[in-house]
Amino acid sequence: MNEKPAPPRIGVLAIQGDYAAHAEALIESGAVPIEVRKAEDLAGLDGLILPGGESTTMLKFLERSDFFGALQGFSAHRPVFGTCAGAILLAREVRNPHQRSLGALDAVVERNAYGRQIDSSILTAETALAGGPLEMVFIRAPRIVQTGAGIEILASRDGLPTLVRQANIMAATFHPELTRDRRVHQAFVDLVSASLLRSDSSHTG
Repeated sequence: MNEKPAPPRIGVLAIQGDYAAHAEALIESGAVPIEVRKAEDLAGLDGLILPGGESTTMLKFLERSDFFGALQGFSAHRPVFGTCAGAILLAREVRNPHQRSLGALDAVVERNAYGRQIDSSILTAETALAGGPLEMVFIRAPRIVQTGAGIEILASRDGLPTLVRQANIMAATFHPELTRDRRVHQAFVDLVSASLLRSDSSHTG
């Protein structure tokens, strides 16, 4: 009888943002969360979440000790999910204003596109995920204004994507960790598990 595979080990960048809520969501979605604070913490991880926060502050932290370069290497080979500021970090181009990014997601992201924190909102809308409408919490949210051909749009707001997937990369302009609905995190955990299966079959094939 085949043994059940071990749950995937998924890191959560624990610099700022509600990384504890992401960790809780990962546990409920069948993964083992690992807090990541330095480049060495990426070793042995099967996937990574880049949470919300202030993208410029996160960028300054990442540019120390070549953590930024380590993240670029990780995102080229392993699944990564960016939410809000994390989505900004993953983009190939950032606007309003321009800033450095990892270039892992073929999308152009505009910062603070919906106004200041006071303009935060909660929207419930249909998505490509099974299970009915999804509650989306927007807090000083960015906006995905362009996407490449390889991007699958899973949810939208005002005709613009709010949840996207491109191969092993996912990005959301909202905060899925702030609701009790675990479908977005579950979709990422499933993506990581599928990536591990492909990796195992390529090593044994």
